[in-house]
Amino acid sequence: MGMDVPRQGAKKKKQIKKVLYGAVVIALVGTVTFAVSRLKPAAPSVDVNTLYKGTVTRGTFVRQVRGLGTLVPEEIRFVPALNAGRVEKRYLQQGAPVKADSVLVDLSNPELEQAMADAESQYRAAGANLTTLKAQLNKQIIDQDSTLFQVRSDYKKAKMQYEVNADLGKKGLKSELEVKLSEIAASDLENRVKIEERRLTANQEEVKARLAAEDERVRQLKEAVELKRKQVESLKVRAGIDGVLQLLQVEVGQQVTVGQNIARVANPLRLKAELKIAETQAKDILPGQPVQVDTRNGIITGTVARIDPTAQNGTVTVDVSLEGDLPKGARSDMSVDGTIQLEKLENVLWVNRPVHGQDNATIGLFKVFADGTGASRVQVRLGRSSVSSIEILDGLKEGDVVILSDTSQWDNSPEIRLN
Repeated sequence: MGMDVPRQGAKKKKQIKKVLYGAVVIALVGTVTFAVSRLKPAAPSVDVNTLYKGTVTRGTFVRQVRGLGTLVPEEIRFVPALNAGRVEKRYLQQGAPVKADSVLVDLSNPELEQAMADAESQYRAAGANLTTLKAQLNKQIIDQDSTLFQVRSDYKKAKMQYEVNADLGKKGLKSELEVKLSEIAASDLENRVKIEERRLTANQEEVKARLAAEDERVRQLKEAVELKRKQVESLKVRAGIDGVLQLLQVEVGQQVTVGQNIARVANPLRLKAELKIAETQAKDILPGQPVQVDTRNGIITGTVARIDPTAQNGTVTVDVSLEGDLPKGARSDMSVDGTIQLEKLENVLWVNRPVHGQDNATIGLFKVFADGTGASRVQVRLGRSSVSSIEILDGLKEGDVVILSDTSQWDNSPEIRLN
């Protein structure tokens, strides 16, 4: 019994040591785990040759917007049918050069042609009536002149007779009755002269009025003839301007109505550019701003002439008036690329536009270390933008180099290593 006590004590000591060793191991493992958890993740490594970088610059900042478009004729004429008719003949094909008086199509309209013939007949009849009326009225005036001439002659004779009788009466050679009768005769003829003069004046006024009325009728009938003649002439549909026949959309035998478009003619020597600008970029475009239009075969300068007040499919149409001679090969419907200069700003901090850089936004950019070994993320406040550059308001200074490529895959990394 005395030998069992020491053995149990030794066994107990061994158990205590195992417990202590286990506690120490657990404590060490916990400490290491905590230390590892406190370590920062390693910065991702990036091949510098795959990155697009830019240097922040201070100086002149030219704001521009760019859009695709086409060259279109500045002068386009839609040729309508001025009168209804049937297409009898087509003279030209689409693409043919035309002059203003080139006949494109012949129309026929029997009713209109008959109306012109009737108008001409009425005009000729009215002219003949006017000639007859002039002859009649002229004879009437001549007759009245003749009557007045005869009365004046009779009055002069009667007056002379009265003067002779009055002189003889004073000498007692004529009776008082004879003198008185000759006086009355002369007075009656004097009054007759005045009446015939008034009658002649009245006849002359009547002649003027009747001739004026008949002249007006003849003039109206002449205008009616001219109108009908122009309507018949318009059955020969003409181009109206010098240019190229772009479209002729009627066929022989087709019946056309008044106002129906028959053709479209454009002047190929006067072209303008129609640019499609994104609606979000068009707010600062104003008439008169300078534009560079690239035809792929030369640059044409121009100015903004008109901005469409409405947007379609997210774009605004901007008309550009072109200046100078067009490059060789420039033609209607040619695709072009236009750059509009909005404004030129001086002493502005700017950088080439980042992939995700938008106007007046705050974004994170990686600024490259001075030694080029890495880059750290900084918050940058952007301002106004251009086609390929953007204004820096805060977060960077002149000379800083930043990564402009898409860095969204490293959004959770404050730094990257550059290899």
